[in-house]
Amino acid sequence: MTEHDSGADQGTLFGAETAPSEMPTADQAQHAEPAPATALVAAEASAPATAADESNVEAVGEEQELRPWESLPVTEDADGHALIVTAEASYRPSGARLTGPVDSIEKLGQLIDWAALTPLGVPAQVWLVGIGACELLGWTIDPGREEDYKDLEKLRLRAVEDLCQAVTTTLTALTKAGWELRGDPGHVVHLSRQIGKATQMVDLVLEPYVWTYWNKDFGWYNRIGDMGILGNPTKGTYLPDDDLPAARELGRRLAWSAKHLGVLPGPTAARTGASVLDKIRRERLQTSKGIVVTTAGTMPPIDGAPKTDLEPAEGWFRVPDSDDLHDIAQLVTIDQRAAYLASAGMLSLGYGNARQLLGDDAAAAAAEDKPAFGIWRVTLPAAGQYSLPEKLPLPHPAMLVDQPVTTWITTVSLEGLCAPIADGGMGLEVDDLEVTEAWVYAEQGRALDKWAKVMREARTVAVESDDVAMKRFLGTCYKGYIGRMLDPKKWTATRMQHHHQPLWRAAIMAHCRWRGRRVAMRIARETGRWPIRTETDSWVYLLGEGQNIADDSDQLGKMALEKHVELTDEMILSFAAAETSREIRLAISAAYGTSTDTDDDEEED
Repeated sequence: MTEHDSGADQGTLFGAETAPSEMPTADQAQHAEPAPATALVAAEASAPATAADESNVEAVGEEQELRPWESLPVTEDADGHALIVTAEASYRPSGARLTGPVDSIEKLGQLIDWAALTPLGVPAQVWLVGIGACELLGWTIDPGREEDYKDLEKLRLRAVEDLCQAVTTTLTALTKAGWELRGDPGHVVHLSRQIGKATQMVDLVLEPYVWTYWNKDFGWYNRIGDMGILGNPTKGTYLPDDDLPAARELGRRLAWSAKHLGVLPGPTAARTGASVLDKIRRERLQTSKGIVVTTAGTMPPIDGAPKTDLEPAEGWFRVPDSDDLHDIAQLVTIDQRAAYLASAGMLSLGYGNARQLLGDDAAAAAAEDKPAFGIWRVTLPAAGQYSLPEKLPLPHPAMLVDQPVTTWITTVSLEGLCAPIADGGMGLEVDDLEVTEAWVYAEQGRALDKWAKVMREARTVAVESDDVAMKRFLGTCYKGYIGRMLDPKKWTATRMQHHHQPLWRAAIMAHCRWRGRRVAMRIARETGRWPIRTETDSWVYLLGEGQNIADDSDQLGKMALEKHVELTDEMILSFAAAETSREIRLAISAAYGTSTDTDDDEEED
């Protein structure tokens, strides 16, 4: 049986006698009344499973508020690639009900066989939504309460161990049908089996246990992080609490990802970004058009490599002086719109084999009109001997005021240091940098241009439809993927090693930093205002009444307004009284009413 079989066949799967029905519409979901936290009160088996049928739903609690994106239409783009299972029924992502409760591993296997799901960028997926769906399969854990643990990481690890055991001991029916586990099961259970010469793969995703995955930081280290396609609880974008509205919204998000990214969401946001690039890579291999990167861009064997990032993010505070405090009325943070995405799409990136240059050869290569992509061993001169803007951070994070520093920099920083001071640079000549060694790439080009285009167009759709959930998800995808370029341990599989590109990441980080510095110089020329804080790609300013330094353009990389607050007399006094960077940090945090004055997860305009 295939996914295209008749509705009557769908209705008789598992011997059910109910006709197929739909997940609630947006309007129905808005007026559905929430069920108890311990289990949903299901409708009678003989009735259609619509949340709007109040005669079959126990009224509990207040009416749920529908968030704007939850009213957006659900499409069929993920149908045939994914299924959604709640305690009550199974559904296609578009909303069509397929069966009644999936209350045994045998039935789960029957459903998978019947659906004949196909991959879309990643293996096919079956999503279990709500703890009730997991309980029906025996997938429950009780690792203890938070108050029982001094270290919440130990609670998470206990939960991971218990979940692995609970899943492993119940899969007999699936293993008899030829399925095998790929790795230890957790909140994602990776299944595969051989069918002739082909390998069929399906991922079971256990939504209630997504917090057990370390990368999500759910409740650990005093923060709750993004849960990939599921959203972020602290940002208000997680799935609705009740099963049916949650299933509908998850179906919408799966279809959205399939339609606009061309792939199902990966187990992490970073893997989703990688899947988009791999889809483009496969297309280019088939057409022999465009750059295809097949090998990892590992860090060359260099001496004196920085202990942290090759091009670290900027982090800087400044105590304002009397000029900064004159006639101020507002505190403003501007942030580069989708900064990493903008840089990734426009940079020419090196790939293939790097070539080492030494001595005069390295210096000559650095002095070319357009130096090749690579890294350069330079000596950054002491900043104090140059007439640099006193109210900006030093041109490079590794630079010191009173002494030279020998380090490695990317081509982006090489060009930035040689740019005019008015453009955010340092006005150096290449000879001033004493280049002694380099690793450069003969092959280079915009390897991420198509990837950035897909992400950019999807982001435009999310922005124009006010789909905050998917806009945030996209942000985690491209930020997460670029962040993961650094660590080879994240790409251990042979087929994924080409995603290990630490020099690409360093170049992207450097490009964002130099672009921000260039904008800060322009703002200073136009308004006389200088920043008091910068973190990565955002800048904090004290401004006068009515002053606007944000860029209204929707072009990526432009400085958009991230935060804004009108200053009270008390706030102004706190800035005037500040004498240290810490006191400035506290003043900014107090003005914005936050525990910290920066948040890399802030939504971008």
